[in-house]
Amino acid sequence: MRMNPRNSGVRIIAGTLRGSRLAVADAPGLRPTPDRVRETLFNWLTPVIAGARCLDLFAGSGALGIEALSRGAARVLFVERDARLAAALRAALQRLRQPAGEVVQDDALTFLRGTVQPFDVVFLDPPYAAALWSEAAQVLAPWLAPQARVYVEWPAAWPPPELPAHWQTLRQARAGQVAYALHGVPQAPADALRPR
Repeated sequence: MRMNPRNSGVRIIAGTLRGSRLAVADAPGLRPTPDRVRETLFNWLTPVIAGARCLDLFAGSGALGIEALSRGAARVLFVERDARLAAALRAALQRLRQPAGEVVQDDALTFLRGTVQPFDVVFLDPPYAAALWSEAAQVLAPWLAPQARVYVEWPAAWPPPELPAHWQTLRQARAGQVAYALHGVPQAPADALRPR
């Protein structure tokens, strides 16, 4: 797998895996969440991340999900469509001795139409060019445990993505060219769960 020559990998910021590095493949649309953004995000998630069941959709390098494992998440399911990236993620989890991480090679939207499992924290960071935030958020509804948290990241130059009306923006920030927010999701109203 060809590595991206512009960086030396992604560093895990804190927790049991602090200082570990993840190789970043040279793949179209792959842009791991910057260290500064991850540090802020996981500060926001401190009250809920220990013991959480996490879903890293559009996982890419897996930096968000592996940071969650490092900080005490009980389980992280990584969903990645690209076979090379999925294989690299499996190898990284094995190297870091993280049996609570599982990789599914699948299209994220196809995966979400499968058998539902409840998650406490979801990382929703699709490739920008695909613009799948709104569609993924709608399909995600039945997968969210009560009081779930959903992290969303998008280009700072773009307007925020349209998300379900009952999602509550808990925190929002911007760092360079990246805008990001953490949403709280109370129990969805019945009509939000109906197929559209």
